[in-house]
Amino acid sequence: MELFYRPGKAVLGDVIPFYDNGKFKPFFLKNTRGSAGHEDGWHMLTTQDHLHFQEHPTHIQGGTGSVIKVDGVYHMFYCTFKDNPRRQFVRHAVSKDLDSWEILDEVLPPDGEIYDLSEWRDPFVFWNEEAEEWWMLLATSVIGKTERRACVGLCASKELNLSAWEYRQPLYAPMAAAGACECPDLFKMGDWYYLVFSNYCDRFTTMYRMSKSLNGPWITPEQDTFDSCAYYAAKTGTDGKDRYIYGWNPTKELPKKMFNPANRISQDVCAWDWGGNMVVHKVLQNPDGTLRVAPEPHVDTALGHKTSLKVEPLLGSWQPTGQGGILSSPTGFGGVLMEQVPRQCKLEATLKFKPGTRQFGIALQVDENYDTGYYLVLDPARNRLEYVSGIRFWGEDGEGGKMFPYAVEMERPLRLEAGEEYKLKVFVEGTVLVVYINDDIAMNARMYDYQDRRFGLFAIDGEVKAEALELFTL
Repeated sequence: MELFYRPGKAVLGDVIPFYDNGKFKPFFLKNTRGSAGHEDGWHMLTTQDHLHFQEHPTHIQGGTGSVIKVDGVYHMFYCTFKDNPRRQFVRHAVSKDLDSWEILDEVLPPDGEIYDLSEWRDPFVFWNEEAEEWWMLLATSVIGKTERRACVGLCASKELNLSAWEYRQPLYAPMAAAGACECPDLFKMGDWYYLVFSNYCDRFTTMYRMSKSLNGPWITPEQDTFDSCAYYAAKTGTDGKDRYIYGWNPTKELPKKMFNPANRISQDVCAWDWGGNMVVHKVLQNPDGTLRVAPEPHVDTALGHKTSLKVEPLLGSWQPTGQGGILSSPTGFGGVLMEQVPRQCKLEATLKFKPGTRQFGIALQVDENYDTGYYLVLDPARNRLEYVSGIRFWGEDGEGGKMFPYAVEMERPLRLEAGEEYKLKVFVEGTVLVVYINDDIAMNARMYDYQDRRFGLFAIDGEVKAEALELFTL
């Protein structure tokens, strides 16, 4: 059982969600990173619970796309690439059983008039009932005067065999970022259409826009992301009842010439790689039409052995209150230590803070001195959840130390009000960390440098009440 799937001797890249005959069958881009005897390219997973998987190669080599079923025939649209000069093309393959694929001769290049020849990938094909034609969304950029030309392109076809595509003006072209609006995805929930895409040049995250019409205008909600920058290329899929979003939590494992030197003292400082583990969130709709995410229900209940956490006071005042307690430290840092962090686990806690509290939260993989480790910081003054890995560079020959040059490593917006309850679900699987708060926001992260150490609870300049402190394992 895997909470966050990763293929053996490889990483999981862009996921192409698909549901068929009562089973989830998400495709994904597999990268073996040179592992001998293993095949890169499109692979398919079969699962009923997003916990137990069977993997099937398709023998299709190419980039992200989409899979649909029409009159008993499966259609795969994907992209291929050429260099010198850089060029990208859409390809089409068909299958009757999802095992054997026939690559058709059709090749759809960018037109060079509306769309840039070097950015043309990630086709997403769906039937537009209103227009009674097939639409294909693409990660591309329009031809323009600046590098800020990333857009979601559009082609259309009335052909039943999904061929003879007509180039249209972009579905969405904000002219705000370079590159392309990658891995576009579109779905309708209630009265709203949602356009999902990722960008690596501007914010490095997966975003969404919403509209009451496919013709726009596409509204940017106040909180327009699903997760942190450690969750990328996410696309959604449905079983006809619930909708899920599939993204990847990237590794930090590959050497990089300029950023990850061989003699580095920390793996946590390394740059994000392409590909890693699959993380699936359940997508929920708020009354105003905006979206939020919660744990995938099977993953949420997978770990059935429950342990009440024992608390060891360290700094500040700790007052036990049944299955929890009150941690008080009015003028500084207060912290307690709890159980060791298992390789695969879920920590649950309901936290409530008093007015004036500066910060509070959960620590992971901390040592007995509360020195090094990882911190999930709830910051009321800035209304956000922060992830801080406590990265520290040590100088040589008495030069002193330098912290890594950022104030906040990762963050998620979270409105924090004194006296309100905030229910945290903290999932750990190896180096993967996934956090949910109030079935509202999610945050992915990685923890490389420290393992087999302890959980903690902390408060700074204030007081936090922790209830329902429970640890779930297999």
